[in-house]
Amino acid sequence: MDPRDTAVLLPPRSGDHVVDGFFDCAEESAHYAFGVQLLLTQYASVLPWETEGVAELGSGDARAIAHVVRAVPGLRVHGTDISATSVERARRTIAGLGVGDRYTVEHGDFFAWAAGAGADRTRTVIANPPYIPAPDGDLLMPELWGGWYGNDLALRLVRAGFDHVLMALPSYSDPAATLACAGALGYRTANFLAMGLEFGAYSREPKVREHIARLTAEGRGWAGEDEYVVAVALLTRSPQITRDRTVQLLRALQLAG
Repeated sequence: MDPRDTAVLLPPRSGDHVVDGFFDCAEESAHYAFGVQLLLTQYASVLPWETEGVAELGSGDARAIAHVVRAVPGLRVHGTDISATSVERARRTIAGLGVGDRYTVEHGDFFAWAAGAGADRTRTVIANPPYIPAPDGDLLMPELWGGWYGNDLALRLVRAGFDHVLMALPSYSDPAATLACAGALGYRTANFLAMGLEFGAYSREPKVREHIARLTAEGRGWAGEDEYVVAVALLTRSPQITRDRTVQLLRALQLAG
């Protein structure tokens, strides 16, 4: 394997930024990409991505997952993003990395696409959904708003009926509620990769920071003075996976299991 194809080798930056109007956090992107790559390959005998491909909620600029596609032979990804500008940039990224034959991105609503695809859709979905919790979306970057608790999109995703959901779960966006909902729907946590991150510009926005403090005081998540944890987790309904690591995942997110 070409060392340039390891998912963690993304352009080095510190903190998060807006680059040409796009959210950019190299550390989080690298963690997400590496987690997706590791879990897809580790559980290739369970996840049918080699025959069905993978769906993606919110492709953004596609930089992280395009590296994963280039690193994993046979992986095909169909992405959907509501932002036409993001789709245009994603397509340029994909073309630049030479994976356009295995990674496509369309403009539209992911959940409408998933409902319309019916039985023909893939059973596996990946996502790093917007997860900034706040009272409303009037934020420095509204596209990052995840609702009052930060897990609106995560909850919609586990309710969408996919058999395998591989997504990022932040510690301050009520992950326990997300995992409880997933458990009630028959999902188990097959495995996860957790990493501590410092607050970025959007988490530090006073309105957001105060809301995070309120949620964590209510027991709806965890955050340190200037840090939180993000786990990339594989939730599955496969009968082949009998071990459930949800308790360990909650502990990694600094929450009692």
